[in-house]
Amino acid sequence: MTLDPATAERRALITGATAGIGAAFARRLASDGWHLVLVARDAGRLTELAAELGSRHGHDVETLSADLSTDDGCDAVEHRLSSGSPVHLLVNNAGISLNKPFLRSTAEDEARLLRLNVHAVMRLTLAALRPMTERRAGAVINVSSVAGFGAVMPGSTYSASKAWVTNFSESVGQSARPYGVRVMALCPGYTRTEFHKRAGINMSKTPEWMWLKAEDVVDEALRDLGKGKLVSIPAWKYKMAVAGLRHAPRRLLQVVARDTRGRIGRDES
Repeated sequence: MTLDPATAERRALITGATAGIGAAFARRLASDGWHLVLVARDAGRLTELAAELGSRHGHDVETLSADLSTDDGCDAVEHRLSSGSPVHLLVNNAGISLNKPFLRSTAEDEARLLRLNVHAVMRLTLAALRPMTERRAGAVINVSSVAGFGAVMPGSTYSASKAWVTNFSESVGQSARPYGVRVMALCPGYTRTEFHKRAGINMSKTPEWMWLKAEDVVDEALRDLGKGKLVSIPAWKYKMAVAGLRHAPRRLLQVVARDTRGRIGRDES
């Protein structure tokens, strides 16, 4: 990955930075010598994490409280990406799922999911790429999901939003590459974070072997970014799962697809 200028000046902006994969990115990059701009809705948790990383590693840690499902939130982060000290790495990690199938959802909830998972990713990626391509250096990691490779959770629109993120990142990554800028979709499987708890999704029936550690996901993502990959799928088990989703007959996938979160049963048909 091409970065500028000197190593000591590297700066990363991370959304959804206070927990899970976002926090793992923040801790890993801080330990690697990066300055940080941390973005999340919870100002209190942002302040705590910034104080922890700043005192431990001695680098600049800015905080920006913003709700990226709103125009005002996106405006604030876009402004930071285009002004102030240059951002050399953007990690679009913020995202949500819904604890209800589409047939029982509301237009408001679905619109919020799309605004955060899709609209905000598009806006912030565009805002970051403009100065990066001018400098001919920088990178964007858009956190997607293995779920985006197939409709594996009946009734869920989360996988559709992540299919967009992966396709978008792969396409934009090809157009940004000639400018020395990399864009990569990070597609993990089930990862130990607060994500499912915040959505109210019961994951107790998910086998232990399916879970990944956020720190391992981040390590593999940064390795793949350095290799110039457009799509990163951490862990061999999920690489195999994606191969199956891509090549298995659709009819077979429809037969075996189920929502491992247990949201859809016979009483909800």
